[in-house]
Amino acid sequence: MKVRNTLIVLASLALSGCAASRTPAPAPVTRADAAYFSRHQLMVPVDGVEPRDLRDSFNAPRSGGRIHGAIDILAPRGTPVVAAIDGHVMRLAQNSAGGITAYLMDDRRKYVYYYAHLHHYSDRITEGLRVRQGFVIGYVGTSGNAPPDTPHLHFQAMRMTEGQRDWWNGTPVDVRTFMAKPGRARK
Repeated sequence: MKVRNTLIVLASLALSGCAASRTPAPAPVTRADAAYFSRHQLMVPVDGVEPRDLRDSFNAPRSGGRIHGAIDILAPRGTPVVAAIDGHVMRLAQNSAGGITAYLMDDRRKYVYYYAHLHHYSDRITEGLRVRQGFVIGYVGTSGNAPPDTPHLHFQAMRMTEGQRDWWNGTPVDVRTFMAKPGRARK
């Protein structure tokens, strides 16, 4: 029964729009990406989730001929969503696709991280705030176009180019294999 339920959940995510992205098409992981993330290990951005528990949904097809370009991390509604990196909160916003969302940028301004489908934000988060890895951003939910019976975090990393000003429009990078640290909320 558990396998059947998992397949139903995965099918519903594949058929949903899951945070339709206006970002460029995903690009292969470069040597520079691999070198950067070997020096700056990512934390799984959901409290209590181990790297081995992540499933690949980056190249999953979406409506309009798109590919997902992100990873969906299923967890019970209300599970803390944490900063995968040390960095800054660039924007807190709501939209019809991602619902309640947050954008964070790492300290070196090389990657932007998009967190979508949150249930609600942490009481401590504000735009411009410097956060440490594990800082609670918000909580897993189904806001936006997420299926209401499938709480999850839509997590996307986007590579920035030198001098890029539209930081919300970077190139999606599949960082799942670089999430080496289990999700742990900072106290």
